[in-house]
Amino acid sequence: MKKHHSLFENLNFEDFREMALNREMSRYEKIGFPDAYRADQEIAIFNDIESKLPALTKINSVILDIGCGCSDLPTLLMTRAELNHQSLVLLDSAEMLSQLPDVSVACVRKVPAKYPDCSDLLAELQGRVDAIIIYSVIQYVFADGNIFDFIDKSLALLAPSGRMLIGDIPNVSMRKRFFASENGIKHHQDYTGTDEIPDVKFNCVEPRHIDDSVIAAIISRARTAGFHAFVVPQPPNLPMANRREDILIVRP
Repeated sequence: MKKHHSLFENLNFEDFREMALNREMSRYEKIGFPDAYRADQEIAIFNDIESKLPALTKINSVILDIGCGCSDLPTLLMTRAELNHQSLVLLDSAEMLSQLPDVSVACVRKVPAKYPDCSDLLAELQGRVDAIIIYSVIQYVFADGNIFDFIDKSLALLAPSGRMLIGDIPNVSMRKRFFASENGIKHHQDYTGTDEIPDVKFNCVEPRHIDDSVIAAIISRARTAGFHAFVVPQPPNLPMANRREDILIVRP
């Protein structure tokens, strides 16, 4: 299989199921990233997630990772859950979950499902979850699902003081601002090895892509439901911090 960025465009749940079983792909490619964006980078990503979700460091907390994938992040979560006696639910397709190490401790559960089509789990976790992780996932929900249904059902799972991190959101508006800047032009020219100026078009809607309006809508939706909600930046050492950002939602 050719290794090119276009391989990772316009993916959906069924594509990820197929990619999970592809023996020619790395564990990073199976979750939609070229190796350059994730290999040796996931410790820094995990540290950032942990800084925004303090429940990951606490004993006996309940953690839900929606669309966990099969890279290093869920493995780090499994190790942390065993150490802190947490209850960790890893949710993804059966194909993706099969790529993770076998679960040897009772505190970790793998749940094969396409979220939020998992009514039994939603009922079980209602109002009980201390931290929800939705990382590099929401763009696929926006393109192919009902993003407000996804958000509403996730909010209902949070315990008092619980937090939900919608992380690593590819915001096309942020990307345009970056590539129209001096730093963005230099980044593009260094990456391509050319003197070309990035082609950036403002004042146009790009279907199936998250932009500032979608970010604002998610924030507004959560606040309307009674939650605090914030747009938070990624630290500059993360691989796509110049064009991706996070949303942090907190149940008061």
